[in-house]
Amino acid sequence: MINMGQIKDHLEKEKAVRQEKVRQIDGSLREPHSADWEDHATEVEEEEVLEDMGNRLLKEIDEIDWALSRIELGTYGQCTHCGEDIGEKRLLVMPAAAHCIKCEANLQQS
Repeated sequence: MINMGQIKDHLEKEKAVRQEKVRQIDGSLREPHSADWEDHATEVEEEEVLEDMGNRLLKEIDEIDWALSRIELGTYGQCTHCGEDIGEKRLLVMPAAAHCIKCEANLQQS
């Protein structure tokens, strides 16, 4: 059986790691651009990559927050689509998982 306290602690640590990465990305994006045109172009490309990474991290933070709220509501471990148990093995690998494997596969095909 899953220990909710351990899952909650793990999720909160993962959230903190992602929040720190977002802060680092934000700091990098605030740095001034080079006056050299070629360097400037490279910096713009790097910023696009950083923005994509930052957006992905923000999405992951939202997923973690959602999982934490499900823990508080007592619905953690239930598929938000069909209501069935997600399964302990899946939750151990993906603690923020909101869907059972079957529903996740169906959502990926859609």
